[in-house]
Amino acid sequence: MTIEEASKKYNIPIHILKEYESWGLCQEVKKVMGSWKYDETDLERLSLIMTLHNLDFTVEEIEKYMKLSLKKNENECLKLLNKKRKGLLDEVHLKEK
Repeated sequence: MTIEEASKKYNIPIHILKEYESWGLCQEVKKVMGSWKYDETDLERLSLIMTLHNLDFTVEEIEKYMKLSLKKNENECLKLLNKKRKGLLDEVHLKEK
């Protein structure tokens, strides 16, 4: 899948995909005949990035999580998820009051 196809399929601007690529998150992306090609692993990472984005992770938090994930640092990834969960629960409880 080309960057244009991924952009259309996931409704993500191309400049955002290029930013993710600059983080080194799409290690499997290959340049074929002048254009980037995403494989299934890249698309899975992209899906995770979009899930984190939908959970209100900041760009910095997403980048940190994804880099930890690529290093297979599950403990640190879990800490980030728990921190975000706690923040969201605190916000919900505050709104309930």
